[in-house]
Amino acid sequence: MSVTFAQGFQAAGVVAGISSHQGKRDLAVVVNQGPLDVVAGVFTPNRFCAAPVQWSRKAVQDGHLKGVVVNSGGANACTGQAGLEQSTQTAQELAKLIGTDAHAVAVASTGLIGELLPLDHVLHGVHDAFDHLDDGEQAGSDAAHAIMTTDTTMKTVEIQGSGFRVGGMVKGSGMIAPQLATMICILTTDAVVTSEQAQQALQQGTQTSFNRIDVDGCMSTNDTVLLLASGASGISPEPQEFNKAVAEACASLAHQIVGDGEGSSHDVDMTVIGASDERAALACARAVASSNLMKCAIAGNDPNWGRVVSSIGTVPESIAPYDPNKVTVDINGIRVCDGGKPGQDRSLVDMTPRHVDIVINLHAGESQGTIWTDDLTHEYVRINSDYES
Repeated sequence: MSVTFAQGFQAAGVVAGISSHQGKRDLAVVVNQGPLDVVAGVFTPNRFCAAPVQWSRKAVQDGHLKGVVVNSGGANACTGQAGLEQSTQTAQELAKLIGTDAHAVAVASTGLIGELLPLDHVLHGVHDAFDHLDDGEQAGSDAAHAIMTTDTTMKTVEIQGSGFRVGGMVKGSGMIAPQLATMICILTTDAVVTSEQAQQALQQGTQTSFNRIDVDGCMSTNDTVLLLASGASGISPEPQEFNKAVAEACASLAHQIVGDGEGSSHDVDMTVIGASDERAALACARAVASSNLMKCAIAGNDPNWGRVVSSIGTVPESIAPYDPNKVTVDINGIRVCDGGKPGQDRSLVDMTPRHVDIVINLHAGESQGTIWTDDLTHEYVRINSDYES
């Protein structure tokens, strides 16, 4: 049921004529009906952050939000003052319809960078979506479809807690790297929580999910993750349980993004164990996960461990101390590198399954970390050399 799984939320997804793909749903609205209007937000650290990111960062600062407008078909990034005015007018339009202040409405956009949106289509779409707001399963599905760009399938989640719920939707397929991804994610919960609790849960959840995925090493200008809480269940969960539910929702959606990587044929768990600390483990895992050479090898079903060790070798010793002569690499359970030299014959590795496990042991400590990634195929090149929003 996506964002309508939690009580107290209505949603809609409509065809507004923003996308270049005729007839595609391309604008979604989510409205929090309360009784609470709590919000938490996490946004891209990209210095060229889009106009809707700039608007929404300010909108969530007081911890309260009534609604969100999300469009696909255009990023409204690098569009100057005119782009900021478009985000402002979009928020104002929904605010008038639901009877609130414009700063109680967030805006998110995804699509091609460097072009203004067809504002008349956007505003008409906001009205159309408002007229179709509903709390049912179809409304949640329509909203999840409306935020898709190169995604091949909608990505949603439902988490049942002890008397409360967490639901959500995300879009993301390419331009995915640690520190969020090219993604718009809206999470909803009917738990009774404060804005401080929501922000803590969201930051912890994104840190172990969206911040640990890598499709192509590219950071977006538009990443937006929002958590809205309605309090409609009347349940105030234990903080630990609430944090766990939000983290599970984020992890599920993050894995769905990797599984739908543009043209990918393998999903990869890149795990580093035996590290001096978690920072070292994640630095090494990210170095391998971001290697285009490694991704291409995986696409060709080649368990090329040389590309693994050469990548971790780029991590400075000050960040990840280890002895190269002690490092081992296992690919799908086969130790192909043992002590920095050849192990078992790599022809023993079965690379035909969709899922690939790569485990790197630095033998330098007790810490570990995992980055989720996928491979790069010819299809990725085709999609991104002919991209239309």
